[in-house]
Parts: sequence; C-alpha cells; structure tokens
Amino acid sequence: MINKFNIRVYGIAKKGNYILLCDEIVHEHKVTKFVGGGLEFGEGTIDGLKREFLEETGKEVEVLRHIYTTDFFQPSVFNAQHQIISIYYEVAFSEEDFPISNTPSFEHDLQFRWAELNHLPENDFTFPIDRVVLKIFK
Repeated sequence: MINKFNIRVYGIAKKGNYILLCDEIVHEHKVTKFVGGGLEFGEGTIDGLKREFLEETGKEVEVLRHIYTTDFFQPSVFNAQHQIISIYYEVAFSEEDFPISNTPSFEHDLQFRWAELNHLPENDFTFPIDRVVLKIFK
C-alpha cells in the first residue's frame, strides 16, 4: 500500500454574483469543480495556480487572496491511497467570455461557465472540499 499526498490548487473567479466553474470529464467521470488542478514538484502554490488556470482556460490570473486550505482528511475520489490537500485562492482575470449557466455541460472534455452564486447548490460540486469552499465563499 502506497500512501501519498495529492496537493491541488484552485482559483475562484467572481463576476458580480457569479463564480466561474469548470465542467470536465476526468477518468470517464463527469466532474464539476473550480478551475485548477495538481501542484507539480518544485512549484509554489501561487505559481501552480497561475499555470493551471492558464493551461485550462488560456487566461492569466491575478491572485487576490487565500480563501481556504483543507483542514480535514479527504481521500481522493479516484485513488483511496491518496490524501487530497486543496488550497483555494480568489483570483481575477480581465476576459470574461464564458457562458452564464447553472446547468453543467459536458459536450467537450473541458468547459467553463459562470454560475449564479446564490442559486448554486453544494451538491452540484463533485468533490467534497469544493462544497466546503462554496459555503465559505457564499
């Protein structure tokens, strides 16, 4: 049995009463999450977040503030031998050309949408840590 830590970094972009979500197909599972992903060895959390945001959206972000770091044990949804530690930051970027929708869409492997914060149920998020962060951010 190999136990590992999996460190994730995520950005929460806000536009008025909307937040940016990512609908993605991961290991053949439909996933709704915040924009971000895995930290690479040798990377700081902010550099990793900027890289992930650029890779996923094609947009550069400004990191505004730290929101939350996982403070409970969370095994990976995809590998029970991995413990997930997620770090969330509020971010800003200049271009906001994603559609507005509270309905996930998986027409492509990776899509983005603005969802209305006040009408977004926690259960729309696939990962338990994202649900905690949504409560904090509301």
